[in-house]
Amino acid sequence: MGNKLEIDSVQLSFREKSVLNGIYVEAETGNVTGILGRNGCGKSCLLKLIFGEIRNSEKSVRINGRGLYGDNRNPAEMRMLPQFNFLPKHLKVGQVFDYFGLDFRDFCEYFEEFGKWENLKIKALSGGTVRLLETFLILKSKTEFCILDEPFSCLSPKNISTFIDIIKQEKQNKGIIITDHMYRYITEVSDILYLIKDCTSYRINNIEDLKEFGYVN
Repeated sequence: MGNKLEIDSVQLSFREKSVLNGIYVEAETGNVTGILGRNGCGKSCLLKLIFGEIRNSEKSVRINGRGLYGDNRNPAEMRMLPQFNFLPKHLKVGQVFDYFGLDFRDFCEYFEEFGKWENLKIKALSGGTVRLLETFLILKSKTEFCILDEPFSCLSPKNISTFIDIIKQEKQNKGIIITDHMYRYITEVSDILYLIKDCTSYRINNIEDLKEFGYVN
């Protein structure tokens, strides 16, 4: 049985400047929900609101109609990939996989060249390498929904292609919400697409809609 995540009734302002208003976004098992928008339009704020990182009572976040309250999310229900590296630097790669309940050998099937990482500490890896590792862990984690904020940053085109394949596989097990400035990858992988413009969300059906809103030429 699939799960459905919805957010609406969002009111978010900073210093009396409205950032989000009139938002509705949904995600569900079997689908990838893509969120597009120009820099500063509130995409990351929206993801943080869904995940509970921004404290704001003016929102409704629901899984299967049940409201999610407070600022903490159950990892079994939702995990998020933020824009910054989040893995503790003192841990070894193998320890991180144990924490997420995942098998490092599964990772090596996709990224065979990185098989030597298991006993390295996170602090020994480059920022881009840590990003690749974190993206894999969130995508493969045992959760109902995962939220990906700029997952393709610092990744090579080859690795982006691999992750697009993983996303298409994992959407059968969980709902996925994704945003990235590389909009062509988002439109390629998304089943449901929204554009954030003028503080609100618009459902996008095709590339012509994006042209009409002035997002692409």
